[in-house]
Amino acid sequence: MHFLTDPLQFDFFVRALLAVGLVSVLCALVGAWVVLRGLSYIGDAMSHAVLPGIVGAFLSGGSLLLGALVAAVLTALGIGVVGQRSGLKQDSAIGIVFVGMFALGIVMLSRVPTFTSDLSHFLIGNPLGVTAADLWGALAVTLVVGAVLGAVQKELLLASFDPTEARAVGLPVRRLESLLLILIGLVVVLTVQLVGTTLSVSLLITSSAAARLLARSLPRMIALAAALGILGGVVGLYLSYYLDTATGATIVLVNTAVFLLVLLFRRRE
Repeated sequence: MHFLTDPLQFDFFVRALLAVGLVSVLCALVGAWVVLRGLSYIGDAMSHAVLPGIVGAFLSGGSLLLGALVAAVLTALGIGVVGQRSGLKQDSAIGIVFVGMFALGIVMLSRVPTFTSDLSHFLIGNPLGVTAADLWGALAVTLVVGAVLGAVQKELLLASFDPTEARAVGLPVRRLESLLLILIGLVVVLTVQLVGTTLSVSLLITSSAAARLLARSLPRMIALAAALGILGGVVGLYLSYYLDTATGATIVLVNTAVFLLVLLFRRRE
């Protein structure tokens, strides 16, 4: 029992457990849509595309989180416009907008005399450095994202898998797609700030992909993805504590191992 209880004497470890749990639920809410729609590239793309917003906020003395959110919304809308106007597949639109936004951020960053720890912390993240305010913010975003997706779930399903029928019944397909992209961007920005790019993408993609192999309905897939993410997060945090390894990377490795186990289990069926 000491193995389980000793780390809990530290407040930072308890907050990290809560953060990973909340982020797992939040990523599962949108991760299921990302996997079902083949948008796995968007998590990593969004985490880099927000760079100009972060740099702009830093240069102007504003909130880095607010700057990142603005950049994420612009990126999501840009992906939607490029995809709809050009007729290209969405992964191509993501690549075009992501590279352009990231390049803009690099150019802006070149105007900063020195690369500051504030910017690097936002991009790298640190689960063990999560504050109580971060947890309340994550909870609020989780509730908002869950409520919005719950309200438009049926419409979004129809628009995603049968857009012709969706348009025939009068659904605003383009607006629904833009809404989904904006929600994904919001989730990516928050989770990258809390736990870093690598772990954010892992919870968004790996856990949802594993759940996709086991679940046959969207609600079950979301619930299972959240459970697998929490499992990987808890195991990874304890391993990181006792092995003295990088926290985020350790959790990612555990999530990857869980996915491989699920894959082997499925192959034996």
